[in-house]
Amino acid sequence: MFDYEFPPLGGGTGVVNFHLLEEMSRRPDVIVDLVTSSRSRTRHETERFADRITIYKVPVDNQNIHHATNRELLRYSRRGLWQARRLLSQHRYDVSVAFAGVPAGAISLLLRLTHGLPYVLSLQGPDVPWFEARYRSLYPVLTPLIKWIWRRAGAVTAISAEQVALAHRTMPELALVTIPNGVDTRSFVPAGKAPARPFTIICVARLIERKGQHHLLQAFAQLRASCTEPVALLFVGTGDAEPQLRELAERLKVTDAVTFKGFVPREEMPKMYHGADLFVLPSQHEGMSIALLEAMASGLPVVVTDTGGTAELVTQGENGEIVPWADVPALTASLQRLSNDSRRRTQMGQEGRNRAQQFGWAALATRYLDLCEGLMASSVEGLGRHAAVRSVRRLTKEPRV
Repeated sequence: MFDYEFPPLGGGTGVVNFHLLEEMSRRPDVIVDLVTSSRSRTRHETERFADRITIYKVPVDNQNIHHATNRELLRYSRRGLWQARRLLSQHRYDVSVAFAGVPAGAISLLLRLTHGLPYVLSLQGPDVPWFEARYRSLYPVLTPLIKWIWRRAGAVTAISAEQVALAHRTMPELALVTIPNGVDTRSFVPAGKAPARPFTIICVARLIERKGQHHLLQAFAQLRASCTEPVALLFVGTGDAEPQLRELAERLKVTDAVTFKGFVPREEMPKMYHGADLFVLPSQHEGMSIALLEAMASGLPVVVTDTGGTAELVTQGENGEIVPWADVPALTASLQRLSNDSRRRTQMGQEGRNRAQQFGWAALATRYLDLCEGLMASSVEGLGRHAAVRSVRRLTKEPRV
């Protein structure tokens, strides 16, 4: 399994991988080796995630946990390939799984070409051409490689219908399997009766421009000016835009009502949602937000923008409200409506919880493993009984012959 990101490095892709590994660790017939990145400059690290799951971290000298430079991605590709070849000299594998076409998919492609190892490719968002504005200059250069990676994959997955449509702009003939992101519905549950406190809005996301927190701050300032009761805004997450957001909060004169919580460990996140009345995610682009799923599982009504998998999770007026990207007046109006209607918030929260229960990680892990088994069944290379996943369905460690 290859993934540049893994907590605490990166964003949603690493979180997806973490939860899939948790579920796979419960399967006695699955062994997983994950090759990911370390912030170290030179040190290769090995961690035991579970009895049959090992994480190999290659040094990329990452300078920012929120996103990678092109040089760091290239460094991961080179050192990740070296680590993969080292593992292949010691073990037999059936299939690899790559999260994101670039850089992880490039490693799987090379192993396919040199070792005949089939692979499953999971598209995650920025690896799909024209998803991410900051990569706009790179997409024309990378698109031929991306199409090659897609074409040689045994199976390609997408996390939303919008992502499927975006991928088809680059390769209309590409066959895609939709496997959405998931949520731990056992950990994220609705809160009991809330104590007396200000009406609280929570936004859980990296603090970067495309997440739209600057629009939320502007809408919140207008909400506060129109409310007779206290209101509060809680940002959970860190990112490059934090200094600008703090400065904006000062200019809007709302610093006393806005909290920048920073990084919060996974085990403490349920408490964050329980301390809020409304979840807002005003992103420009989203694949499928895990934080949104967590908020829904926690019984919160939501306000989101009409983008990516977000729109597939939220139905206007049923479990939340949908507003256009960058439309501060529309966002303000939505906040005002919901802040004044506790009954509607409760109904939306209940509907959101019902929907979130359809996205359990166990079922999603099974779908990935089924794809791996399908490749194993159709493969003619006969590379052994270890997967990606260094095994799927009854595997033992065997030296490669």
